[in-house]
Amino acid sequence: MNSIRLPVGKLSPEFLASLLAALDADDPSVIVGPGVGRDVAILDVGAEDYLVVTTDPITFATDALSYYAVCVNVNDIATSGGTPSWMLTTLLLPADETDEALVRDIWQQLEQAAAQVGVLLVGGHVEVTETVQTPVVSGMMIGTVGKDSYVTAAGAQVGDEIVLLGPAPVEGTALLAREVGDRLHEEGFSAEQIHEAAKMLFEPGICVMDYAILARHACTDIHAMHDPTEGGVATGLWELALASGIGLRVEAEAINLVPLGEQFCTALGLDPLGLIASGCLLVALPVEEAAKLVDVAREATLPAAIIATAVPESAGLTIHHAGQTQPLPRYDQDELTRVL
Repeated sequence: MNSIRLPVGKLSPEFLASLLAALDADDPSVIVGPGVGRDVAILDVGAEDYLVVTTDPITFATDALSYYAVCVNVNDIATSGGTPSWMLTTLLLPADETDEALVRDIWQQLEQAAAQVGVLLVGGHVEVTETVQTPVVSGMMIGTVGKDSYVTAAGAQVGDEIVLLGPAPVEGTALLAREVGDRLHEEGFSAEQIHEAAKMLFEPGICVMDYAILARHACTDIHAMHDPTEGGVATGLWELALASGIGLRVEAEAINLVPLGEQFCTALGLDPLGLIASGCLLVALPVEEAAKLVDVAREATLPAAIIATAVPESAGLTIHHAGQTQPLPRYDQDELTRVL
């Protein structure tokens, strides 16, 4: 039987759904199980709170490997309304290129990043192997959430408005500066601009815990939360819609784009809405709650805007820009892969 070679990046939602459909979730302790767009499992272990569990790897070469690993896992816990507490990591290191200094550096970064968000490292595995060419860290994070206060990406309802907290794409902007800075310099960007963009990895940063906490404190009726990652804001919206069984009408002009990131993308021929976007948060709420969240965020000087409205699934996903309405693009392969 012929088999289609898969491209670099996430599996398509359709293929992933076909795999997940075979899983048996007939277990009363599994409150939230696997599904497209769902980044966490929520488990009832008989305690006062539910456990929230997630896992995410960092597979690209970066000098901030450990920071990425901690933040992307923290973000998944945050979108459930939970509090991250414990982390296990698997660290795979390339043969012939790994020495004790490299291991100590990655490990110290991991300890520091975990401590900054109040997460305790409780286990894992470290191995030098010929199967990887660059260091790979895969994290598993565990947190807790109240039994009556958890949120998933699957709860958005027709009529909801979608608030984007934070600018986009922070992570992609920083990665372009860090990984293809020489090419950006050739495109006319100054060393100062590239340095400024690289620093965005840490300020405003790619962790969205503060955004999730603000949303939970400001609003009493959050229907769904989701953090866009690979594939950018556009794909994050697709994941939210697929998980919730809704359509979306997106207003392009409302999306708060990082100016340098947008300029980088224009120069490199990329779509900023398809560029990896950790550092922002999508929140689905009723109309009144959405307006309240935007007001509270702006009072706290945090970027916030209503960028989409949930419509019936049959209406599909569309984006309105410059007086025209088109299908919302989906990026199963992140735009970053086109330049790395």
